[in-house]
Amino acid sequence: MNFDSELLDLAEKVVKENMALGRHVSMAESCTGGMVAAVLTEIPGASSILDSAFVTYSDHAKQKLLGVSEDILATLGAVSEATAWAMARGALERSGADVAVAISGVAGPGGGSEKKPVGTVVFARARKGEASEDPGLADTHYFDDLGRSEIRRQATLVALRLLLP
Repeated sequence: MNFDSELLDLAEKVVKENMALGRHVSMAESCTGGMVAAVLTEIPGASSILDSAFVTYSDHAKQKLLGVSEDILATLGAVSEATAWAMARGALERSGADVAVAISGVAGPGGGSEKKPVGTVVFARARKGEASEDPGLADTHYFDDLGRSEIRRQATLVALRLLLP
């Protein structure tokens, strides 16, 4: 894969800073489809920090692989802070990581709604040692309709920043 210098530079920073602390990371990716893990693995030394990456594109995968409750998905949908938080907690609990970041969103061109238009992406970060009921960080970003590739790229940048110590 070819990644631009902004993505590669940030991924290198994530690897170096987490390596210096002996910290391991995990991702739970939906709309990014593994882009965060892919750009991290472009960086030499990534194996010393990258524990795992879950690509849970479907609701079924979110439930089966990460333990996201059917109730959350049915009530709030896949693109919600509650779902992202459950994805991050699930990745943290199912890995040997110290921090997990989750991404779920609407990359388009279809799939958007009035409440969750194309470009809506939700992020969550869970850290080892935080109480499981503590929502840690959960945040919604609205990237506008920049096109599928650019929305996924922007979401990857945000996720990488969340992996920095």
